Amino acid sequence: MAEKSTLELSEAVIPKEQQYPVKWYRSTFYNITILGLCNFAAPGIWGAMNSLGAGGAAKPNLVNAANALTFCLMVVSCFFSSVIVHYIGIKGALIFGTIGYAPFAAGLYTNNRFGIEWLTLLGAALCGISAGVFWMAEAAIAITYPEPWNKGKALGYWLTYRLGGQILGGAINLGLNADRNEAGKVSYTVYLVFIALQASGPLVALFLNRPSKVQRRDGRKVHLTIAQNPWYEIKATTRLFFGKKFLLIVLFIGQAVFAEAVYFTYLALWFSVRARALGSFLSGIVAVTAGNLLGFWIDRSKIPLKTRARSSFWVLVILQGAWWVWATVLATKFHKYPRTYDWSSYGFGHAFAVYIFLTIGFQMNYLFLYFIITNLAESEDEVIRYAALLRGTESAWQAVSYGLTSVTIMAEIGAVYINLGLWAIAIFPAWLLIRHFGADHEHYGHDGKPQVLGGLQHPSDSAETTEETRSKGIEI
Repeated sequence: MAEKSTLELSEAVIPKEQQYPVKWYRSTFYNITILGLCNFAAPGIWGAMNSLGAGGAAKPNLVNAANALTFCLMVVSCFFSSVIVHYIGIKGALIFGTIGYAPFAAGLYTNNRFGIEWLTLLGAALCGISAGVFWMAEAAIAITYPEPWNKGKALGYWLTYRLGGQILGGAINLGLNADRNEAGKVSYTVYLVFIALQASGPLVALFLNRPSKVQRRDGRKVHLTIAQNPWYEIKATTRLFFGKKFLLIVLFIGQAVFAEAVYFTYLALWFSVRARALGSFLSGIVAVTAGNLLGFWIDRSKIPLKTRARSSFWVLVILQGAWWVWATVLATKFHKYPRTYDWSSYGFGHAFAVYIFLTIGFQMNYLFLYFIITNLAESEDEVIRYAALLRGTESAWQAVSYGLTSVTIMAEIGAVYINLGLWAIAIFPAWLLIRHFGADHEHYGHDGKPQVLGGLQHPSDSAETTEETRSKGIEI
């Protein structure tokens, strides 16, 4: 029988009697909860607005154009985020990243109530500048802070808060618009609640522990370090992007996140106000459930990593394929015979269900992408770089998708076809990478020495190694 890989050994749960005692306000659960609340207040509420379809507007064009601007700027801020972390630390980056979301909500409010468009675009720009840094920071924290055997569950728990924003937003909007069975924009009162929640994001982020303060039950300290100058970071991040491993998943990232603009626009075009609110609420609940189930499966360390990685990949790929074929058939039909569906309409179920399934697929893909990045990074500074690359690449794809869906013909039918095509061409290159997870007993770093994938080391790492790392790098 083959020996277990280094990664699989590091994932093994330490018996409770051997675990280190931790203070609740220094624990990984506490910190992931704070991170989740930040996620809820910032991108969670942003998702709540978009899950209403076109940010709650009557027509999707302006809001989709604004979202395209946001994601274009996020590509830039993601790329330089490791440099920002070098100067203000991971906690400072998280705080900075939450600042730009409230202005975007304010822009949607003024457009909804007064028809003012320029503030929507300004808010989108401010959101893009800060959100790219936030996306990198939260990803690095979520990957690095938890114990190895809790990573999947921690990712599912953290991402639950993002969908929690969508669920809350949908519930509020459903209560305010339950009697509106026609197409149109949502009540502007909804945005006042959203603005208040997003403004709380920086305050919540203040409660996050710095890496040196975190206490893990495996006794290992969290050290996120930037050992070189900012120019070195830029070059190192660029090298990782053009490396074979990351390039193999660029299309897979694309098919996963391109979908958001597509299904939100689908909801805005073909459903009544109250049906859109129901979609926001219900899709969040089922996506939370699916995401957490995937997280628990990924954490089943008794099952070989190879089995978990491959089974998760193929289940996702097959389900996504079926759902996109379904969506393509419906989009073609609706383009030819347009109508507005309400929950009291004949045929509502078959038109509405695909939106729910695509939301589930987005959440599961999102979590699986973090699992991939965890297994690519060879050190904790690479976690930051890969997190920045993941979120920057996501932003680039979403900038394209929101830009395309601001054009009527693409919103109605073209973007759905593109997403189906992306799904098809992304499978093979992603499989070339996924098939190696758990297949090799050891992973070798740039220096030729065995390393644990995902920036994880065994708890028996020597104190000398920790001190050496601390002396060489700038703790962030």
